[in-house]
Amino acid sequence: MDAFVSLLDGPRAQGAFLLRSVLDPPWSMRIEDEAPLTLVALVRGDAWVVPDGAAPVRLRAGDLAVVRGPGHYTVADNPSTAPQVVVHPGQLCTTPDGRELAEMTELGVRTWGNRVDGATTLLTGTYTMRGEVSRRLLGALPPLLVVTGDSWDSPFVPLLAAEIVKDDPGQEAVLDRLLDLLLIAVLREWFSRAAADPPAWFAAHHDPVVGKALRLLHNNPALPWTVASLATRTGVSRAALARRFTTLVGEPPMSYLTEWRLALAADLLREPGATVGAVAHRVGYGSSFALSTAFKRRRGVTPTGHRRATGA
Repeated sequence: MDAFVSLLDGPRAQGAFLLRSVLDPPWSMRIEDEAPLTLVALVRGDAWVVPDGAAPVRLRAGDLAVVRGPGHYTVADNPSTAPQVVVHPGQLCTTPDGRELAEMTELGVRTWGNRVDGATTLLTGTYTMRGEVSRRLLGALPPLLVVTGDSWDSPFVPLLAAEIVKDDPGQEAVLDRLLDLLLIAVLREWFSRAAADPPAWFAAHHDPVVGKALRLLHNNPALPWTVASLATRTGVSRAALARRFTTLVGEPPMSYLTEWRLALAADLLREPGATVGAVAHRVGYGSSFALSTAFKRRRGVTPTGHRRATGA
């Protein structure tokens, strides 16, 4: 597991909201669900994404947009089209004045719209869970990024389009994993571009020394790492590793490891039946007291308090 994939591995999609929309102009959907991350893939037709306070961005068939929450935005056939639908937290849909939705109707499994053979088809996948691991990733993303269909080649959009309308056993798990794969693919493509200003941890992954160190830390957070042991595994001196790691990642190796361990712990604490002691051992702390002390010092709340606050 590399440093990039492991950042997505904790808060994987679990019962993500996925929808296929089939629409004929005029149409406009106001999105106020405040979800942390949403993917919008345009399968057919044209659409505009209009973030609040920013310029509209046009999508054409094959384009994919990633929208970082919790900001509000509109998806429409034209920036001037007035919203007909408002999507609230929990994916509750109403008219702009709060009435029961009538303009859009169900057109099949995970499909809705205003016409069964509408000119525009788009797929929406929404991550509704805020995970501590994803916080670092979300902080590296712009509010809206678009990867155009003519600039990359990915099989995941057609596959998602085919699977989203199925109602087979275990289909929710299939769609969750497809959404994860699509997110990883589009972000990998985006971060590889010179104009994308990738985060330090992504760029550092390509360094032969620091990249190896990052993989070691991400794959084995429970090991009793020191700068010396990490330097031995990467084949450089302790001073050289510390200097190179800090320069490329932006913080020393052990500080990075602490944040990574606590981020993993924050996600693991959300799992049903997880105990503070069990989580502590999984992320490299010798006792529940040691984890609680570090968690409180860095996060300002105890592990138990964090679990209560996240509704786990």
